Amino acid sequence: MKLMSQKLKLKNRFIPVNTPKIFSQERKLVNKALTTGWISSEGPAVKQFEKKFSNFNKRKFGITVTSGTAALEIIIKSLNLKKGDEIIIPSFTIISSVMCIIKNGLKPVLVDSDLENWNMSIPQTIKKIGKKTKAIIITHIYGFPVDMQKIIRVAKKKKIIIIEDAAEMIGQKYKKKICGSFGIASTFSFYANKHITTGEGGMIVTNDKKIYEKCKSLRNLCFGSKGNRFNHDDIGWNYRFTNIQAAIGLGQLQNINWIVKRKREIGKRYIDKLRNNKNIIIQKRKNNYSENIFWVFGILLKKGYRQKRDEITKKLLKNNIQTRNFFHPMHKQSILIKKGIFKKNLKFPNAEYLSKNGFYLPSGLGLTNQQIDFICEKVNNIIY
Repeated sequence: MKLMSQKLKLKNRFIPVNTPKIFSQERKLVNKALTTGWISSEGPAVKQFEKKFSNFNKRKFGITVTSGTAALEIIIKSLNLKKGDEIIIPSFTIISSVMCIIKNGLKPVLVDSDLENWNMSIPQTIKKIGKKTKAIIITHIYGFPVDMQKIIRVAKKKKIIIIEDAAEMIGQKYKKKICGSFGIASTFSFYANKHITTGEGGMIVTNDKKIYEKCKSLRNLCFGSKGNRFNHDDIGWNYRFTNIQAAIGLGQLQNINWIVKRKREIGKRYIDKLRNNKNIIIQKRKNNYSENIFWVFGILLKKGYRQKRDEITKKLLKNNIQTRNFFHPMHKQSILIKKGIFKKNLKFPNAEYLSKNGFYLPSGLGLTNQQIDFICEKVNNIIY
């Protein structure tokens, strides 16, 4: 009787795709910021968070900004590339990866995905390197990092800049080295669905002092440095982070080991409950260079399966289970085709397959084991 009552409660309770976890430390630190009056970007918690987060990622410098998108825009501008220079990115990613390039007058060059790990294809990335290639944004997608070793080796030989987009990888490691420590700089997001959240926000981490100083200036309107504050040095942004956000981030960072552990527990439980479903592809817990961090838990429908992805997600929503479709590929983005960024006939079959047949289940840190079991039961009942 008790089990039936619990199932009825779950059925009638909406399960969002993400439920963040806020700890007691965040409340204490935010309250301190409020009571001391330090609420803007000038507060001491900002500097503390930058220092602690950059140290965590084995970097010398951290620059907080308003989002992961802002982080990408700023770091790309700081490189001082010439108009028309090319930057390689995956087609299967968030649109921020393209925006940071085109807003800086540069040309995005797309590569397809690897169906094993859903990241950018290593062979295609290397093949696409040309005379105008100045940078590669290594974008880690969903759970596994990109297998970076070969890309970094080739890039170093050809003097191509590596930017690591580690927005979804806080606490992840590639071959025992922390993600966020590769390339000239790495970018992060602290949106509500990330491993560490500040509601909104992002950060750039780097070991390069010149890039650090330039990024600091760009995020703060490039105020003048030669005695006249209001005679600005460059065209920058107001992308400042607040002391209140930093206070939340400091509290979150204290629990990063628990967060990563819990994410992996969520992934394992989903795998255990869904591994016998022969109509779906789910990622493994480990591969030969990394352990899955399960930023989200993705499901990919097998080729030829009779039901469409959107039919399935609608059925899950009727059971109060929210899902999110996989990224829509950049080469299929209507606005980018309309503006002539990409030609209409571009084809990246793996990115298209992932986009059309993939979705992820609720994966937030507030998710309970009971909810995971309920979700898996419904998934297995619907996808059969």
